[in-house]
Amino acid sequence: MASFYDEKKSDFYRPRNGHSNNASGLSPERRRRATYILCLLVGAIVTFATINSFGGKKSSRPPWLIDRDNTTLHIPHVAFPPPEDVDYRAADSMDAFASYKYRNTCNISSLDLHLPFSPLCQSRQDMLNAMSWGGRIGHDAPYMPRGCDMRWFTSEEICDILGRFSKVVIVGDSMMRHIIGSLNVFMRKDLGYGAVTDWNFSPDERIQGIFKTQDVLSHDPQSFTCDPSKVNVMIEVIVRHPIPSDEIQRFKEEMAGPSKPDRPPAFIYGHGLWNDLDLQAHINWIDEIMAATTEALPYLNDPEALWPRLVVTPNAAGRNKPDEWLVSQGNKALSIYEDSVRIEDGRRGIEHLGTFNMSVQANMYDGG
Repeated sequence: MASFYDEKKSDFYRPRNGHSNNASGLSPERRRRATYILCLLVGAIVTFATINSFGGKKSSRPPWLIDRDNTTLHIPHVAFPPPEDVDYRAADSMDAFASYKYRNTCNISSLDLHLPFSPLCQSRQDMLNAMSWGGRIGHDAPYMPRGCDMRWFTSEEICDILGRFSKVVIVGDSMMRHIIGSLNVFMRKDLGYGAVTDWNFSPDERIQGIFKTQDVLSHDPQSFTCDPSKVNVMIEVIVRHPIPSDEIQRFKEEMAGPSKPDRPPAFIYGHGLWNDLDLQAHINWIDEIMAATTEALPYLNDPEALWPRLVVTPNAAGRNKPDEWLVSQGNKALSIYEDSVRIEDGRRGIEHLGTFNMSVQANMYDGG
């Protein structure tokens, strides 16, 4: 059976002339499981985008460790306290999907994905640590960040957050395609078909993923709940290194603009499995992407330029992953790769969100 995430055998990718993106053959259960974890992941990314507007205090220590008299104390594992009783957290305790299309058909509640608790993370770095090192108590249990909690944003809040950037550019492989699909689920309030081009379904067409906000605005503008003059989310599928010359050229052309925009662009990167988690290949890949970005947007060469960047590393390998990949793409390799990318990309000013712990007990092909 083909993996929803498996990079080597995925039928989601083919060289694009018209941004072809196949997602056929997915049963409702597989779509449900995919949405289950990816909506959670997008929640983490949106939280990253809003905490202190990329300008928060950074902490070098995990938020569940405290220093007292030069001694590091581990906070004991106790029952999770309820979320703070403030209006800002009220939405966290309600099903954010209640008004979405196909809510009952898909049978997913936002509370199935994440149960809120306190305290709320107070800085961007604390949130990234909590999300990367959190996990589940049992297979398919709601996900819990470690040490402090994330917000679960409403669609209206997500639209407002995404509108703080001139564009949100997602670069990478099939995991990144699922992320932009999940963002479209939020922006279109549609759990059933929000991620795909449901305006051109036919018996002869395979399901197509959405690559740009402009595609939605051109074909089904009524489904888009954000302000179309402010929100622009797009993806460039660049899955491996060496990067083909036509892909890097297309990326430069998409990035190029006449002048510095009034809002900064934000970038989310994801890469690894297509190069069998080769760290040097990733370093070469990210360096070439960043060089192409500054060539297209030279104002980003200014050391003072605001250039928010996040790298998302691959999720855990599940019990159904073929044995042939368990050395090059198994959990040991994934864990080492996640730690190494966090260090190397951190040296380049790129912040990191790990998904290994987030997905290791999710009952999916690549996780659990």
